[in-house]
Amino acid sequence: MGEEERDLLLDAFDSNWIAPLGPHVDRFEREFADAVGMPHAAAVSSGTAALHLSLHMLGVGAGADVLVATFTFVATANAVTYLGARPAFIDSDPETWTIDVGLLTEELEERARRGRLPKAVVAVDLYGQCADYDPLLEVCARFDVPVVEDAAEALGATYKGRAAGSFGLLGVFSFNGNKVITTSGGGMIVTHSAILAERARFLSTQARDPGPAHEHSEIGFNYRLSNLLAAVGRGQLRNLDDRVRRRRFNNDYYRRALGDVPGIDFMPNAPYGEPICWLTCITVDPAAFGATSDEVRSRLEEMDIESRPPWKPLHTQRAFAGSEYRGGDVATRCFSRGLCLPSGSSLTTRDLDRVVDGVLSVRPGRG
Repeated sequence: MGEEERDLLLDAFDSNWIAPLGPHVDRFEREFADAVGMPHAAAVSSGTAALHLSLHMLGVGAGADVLVATFTFVATANAVTYLGARPAFIDSDPETWTIDVGLLTEELEERARRGRLPKAVVAVDLYGQCADYDPLLEVCARFDVPVVEDAAEALGATYKGRAAGSFGLLGVFSFNGNKVITTSGGGMIVTHSAILAERARFLSTQARDPGPAHEHSEIGFNYRLSNLLAAVGRGQLRNLDDRVRRRRFNNDYYRRALGDVPGIDFMPNAPYGEPICWLTCITVDPAAFGATSDEVRSRLEEMDIESRPPWKPLHTQRAFAGSEYRGGDVATRCFSRGLCLPSGSSLTTRDLDRVVDGVLSVRPGRG
């Protein structure tokens, strides 16, 4: 947090406009839409709420199928289940770790033959790197299946020069406390459709019909972002470029320090875009490195440095037992050998050196 966030928050507080909606919400929507090159944005209470509303607006309901990347945070698939629908999972491409478009194509072709096309596809921009959208959108258009882009981790990333979040019929962002910009809790839906944007605002304010009475013709949700949090978001957004620069600096620093160490590899940078490196992820080959990723994580924990395994693939989790899955073991291998290193925008080079020293200290003969 900085002075701009503080000043804008106090402005919202002093205005006594505390409730959801308000002038800072309106401005945050306009400024955010401009930042990602989209005409419309609707601010909501979380990234999960944005996913839920987006799928709801596409008509996802009980008994429907939705194809989802397996290598992602659980919220992506949870939003599907909130609607009574079934997530079916697709493995990762080893060259990008994002959804494997070849496997997605196979799944859509097989489902077309069976007459069981999904109601939507949710593509995930993983750890700040966009999925491969040209072939993904082409195959989804061929089968007339809409795409929701989960860009929760990728604000500031680009795909062939175009901003993350701008590729699906609806794009979704998160402003959780660990994201590149935060409103403490919050999210955003972006879209090219004025109708969908207005629909999102209507549904997120309990679907109250126009007029003086509290009348409701359909079920809505309490998902609107507050004026206070929108003010914080506006201040954060003004420093987005600096925050992205720092994340990329962290990633480059780690690569220079660890890139030649036997057994250490990094999440690949796809050639088609510019990731923001929201988290720097490494994989550890225990045979070549001399220790496992979990042993590295434990050593860092002893040094009061937090690191985490990557997302556990959703098709392997008990909550989704019995779900359909297409693919092999790419995502599971990334999970079993992977580690997310500290990547915050406020890290200093001294902090990064401590992390590097901690990783290297686990190697035999270095402890």
